[in-house]
Amino acid sequence: MVMQKKNYTKINKPLKLIPIVFILLFYISSCYNDKAEILYPQTVCDTTVVTYSRSVIPILSSNCITCHGGNTPSAGIKLDDYISVKQQVDNGRLWGAVAQLANYSPMPKNGNKLNTCSLEKIRLWIVAGAPNN
Repeated sequence: MVMQKKNYTKINKPLKLIPIVFILLFYISSCYNDKAEILYPQTVCDTTVVTYSRSVIPILSSNCITCHGGNTPSAGIKLDDYISVKQQVDNGRLWGAVAQLANYSPMPKNGNKLNTCSLEKIRLWIVAGAPNN
């Protein structure tokens, strides 16, 4: 009886590739590179140029006009045109309401307080004399 020599090299080749495949997978997965600005966005409050048209109208439109606009504004307080907004600034009610100061009806009613950036823009605009620009 003659024994035949088996060729184990065909079987061992795939086994030799396993460590190489793991090394490649590790290398590829370790090459993750994102920008910090994308991963951790920081919202910057731009208060360099605060104007009625650029800063205040967007805040009022998204937070106030639904109730305080049109022909029948809530509590008779209109905030959908400059003259009406200026009137509320002059009597102190706009700032008192949005800053939710004592003795003022906190606005937005039944909603979250305006964010710090929005409040700062309104405050700066009021301090500048609430100009119509």
